[in-house]
Amino acid sequence: MILHLLSVDSRFCLSVYGGKMELLPFDISPESPRDSDLPLSTNHRSSSVNGTWGPEGVTFFVIQGLTNLGKTNMILFVILLLGYIIILGGNSMIIFVASTDPKLNSPMYFFLYHLSFVDIVYTTSTIPKMLSGFVRDVNTISVSGCFLQMHFFIQLGVTAYAILTVMAYDRYVAICNPLRYTAVMTRPVQLLLIAGAWGFALFCTLPATAMTWKKPYCGPNVVRNGWCDLSSVRRLVCADTSVDNIVSVSFAILALLTTGVLILASYILIGVSMSRMGVAQRLKAFGTCAAHLTVVSISYGSASFVYISYRVGNFSPEERIVVSVLFSALTPFINPIIYSLRNKELRQSIRKTLSRFSPAAVGTIKDVITVS
Repeated sequence: MILHLLSVDSRFCLSVYGGKMELLPFDISPESPRDSDLPLSTNHRSSSVNGTWGPEGVTFFVIQGLTNLGKTNMILFVILLLGYIIILGGNSMIIFVASTDPKLNSPMYFFLYHLSFVDIVYTTSTIPKMLSGFVRDVNTISVSGCFLQMHFFIQLGVTAYAILTVMAYDRYVAICNPLRYTAVMTRPVQLLLIAGAWGFALFCTLPATAMTWKKPYCGPNVVRNGWCDLSSVRRLVCADTSVDNIVSVSFAILALLTTGVLILASYILIGVSMSRMGVAQRLKAFGTCAAHLTVVSISYGSASFVYISYRVGNFSPEERIVVSVLFSALTPFINPIIYSLRNKELRQSIRKTLSRFSPAAVGTIKDVITVS
């Protein structure tokens, strides 16, 4: 759940000729770099693509990804696939137990349910397409598909931060106003907070993606990233993008500052309230927000690391892509683990759910052995 910029240049296009797809420089002037090491194969397995540009411009984009790492590609493919499976399995388990176990009917689990759903859709918007890029010579995506991927990736990332903010407010009410908690956090209020999180994310992301969608794309179509990243696609625009950059940066700052300040304010008030409690109450209060505080710290910490590393570290484009992929998938990966380890009720519910399926599985195995 990371917003970042890559300072790269794309001056290549694909040419289909004689049943072969070749990567050619779009601008071969002496001042234009050829980037001879651009990791796109000159031999494509299929010649089904009819052309790079239509009458009105680009008809598809090519996602560069990590295509020139040799044998390392398969290692990264396996790591990313296993991580994606764990993300799907862990978050699906939280959704299942939070929606079926009557004991998990508090607002905290309601918000966790929605956070897990966002994490699943967030990673699904990019990882499957990235996985297909490891097994294809050229990973293409339609123009509409590229902008849909871009929009959902950014919006779901902001939505996750907004839901974390809502969860911080929930912890604030539970610790600072425990007697009024049930009266304040009613189901209509919970639904309103979740709707507000989605609406806030849409407000912060739609202007930037809509402006990028409306721009002309008449030449280079190679996206120098692992997915259709906003800044990478914007570098392919055949027009001035200074206003677009200002709009996107402004809304990104608004999204991060708003969520970050509200979370920080909630925990400052929680800390003040905890300072007035006894030791036993203080430990109990800390236990109720430890998992959420851990997730928030890792989320904002990883985003800050990527932002700083891009501007301070001397990373190659491939290393930048690896870093951004790992840290964008980090929070969805660790959310189920942290909440399962830190929350006794959730851990017991997951154990109970798994025990329901275990006897059936054991019985099936015994039946198979008996028949054989």
